[in-house]
Amino acid sequence: MKALVLTEYKKFEIQEVPIPEIQPDEVLVKVKAVGICGSDVHGMDGSTGRRIPPIIMGHEASGVIEKMGSAVSNWQVGDRVTFDSTIYRLDDWYSRKGLYNLSDNRQVLGVSCPEFKRDGAFAEYVAVPQHVLYKIPDNVSFEHASMVEPVAVALHAINLTKISVNDTAVVGGAGMIALFVIQLLKLVGCGQIITFDLDPDRLDLALKLGATHAFQADSVNIPEEVKRLTNGRGVDVGFEVVGITSVLKTVIESVRKGAQVTLVGNVSANVELPLQQVVTRQLKLQGSCAICGEYEAVLDLMNDRKIKIDPLLSAVEPLEEGALWFNRLHNCEKGLMKVVLKP
Repeated sequence: MKALVLTEYKKFEIQEVPIPEIQPDEVLVKVKAVGICGSDVHGMDGSTGRRIPPIIMGHEASGVIEKMGSAVSNWQVGDRVTFDSTIYRLDDWYSRKGLYNLSDNRQVLGVSCPEFKRDGAFAEYVAVPQHVLYKIPDNVSFEHASMVEPVAVALHAINLTKISVNDTAVVGGAGMIALFVIQLLKLVGCGQIITFDLDPDRLDLALKLGATHAFQADSVNIPEEVKRLTNGRGVDVGFEVVGITSVLKTVIESVRKGAQVTLVGNVSANVELPLQQVVTRQLKLQGSCAICGEYEAVLDLMNDRKIKIDPLLSAVEPLEEGALWFNRLHNCEKGLMKVVLKP
């Protein structure tokens, strides 16, 4: 089969590689669409340490079941499916507690690191266990289904956060995940949804997708603007969706006393924390890791057209053009959000 292989940092090649062998509990999926994730873009240059070449990346994908292992049940060849990016064991202690995203020895499709290597979906075929499969509703295209994963990451963060109807919220960043967080905050009944970013085009898109206010971070004092809009208190909940010190500090300074701040972004391994603000204002900091059972809900939301996908979908291109689009994303080309490749 053909695959887009990261052969060395910042270098991709289309190669002929063997079709994956499936285990008894796995299915072979013929990939129809696979999205380029921001973590893939950061991984291609070695900055994350979690994409060690050679590796077939890609974990946001959809396709059709081509072949099934001997122990697979309740699925059929030809089923339209998407799948969780986290490969976890069912007998793990955390999985049994309903926390499979924290399971020991879990793997992520398309990731190679010192702990494991598992080739992903930038290829004609990918092998996945049956317990991470989800059926795609008839009303959802393969291209949209390949974007279930980033929506599910956003929904997981929302589900971890205590939100009441008409609460106010601030979202640090206006990238892909943040724009889904904004849409979901609107769905769960938030009143004011305030976001900030450096990119004016993304801020305009945030307003179209549900934000009530959007500020350019290098032009105004964000915490002051937030307090002006919230009777001097600050917002009820905050979301950090970038993973850098400056954004985290701004979100913390923008929430009211006793508020919850959910941390989604993790571009940086370490950030500075304004500890005294957290302690003296009794803030609750909550980390949000990946996904834990949100796929079905996201597929239902997509099927009901309650989540807008097309405004974030910049291009659908052949897998053979993958290296070009990776480079354009890595160079932060203006206006580019999600690129989906088709093997």
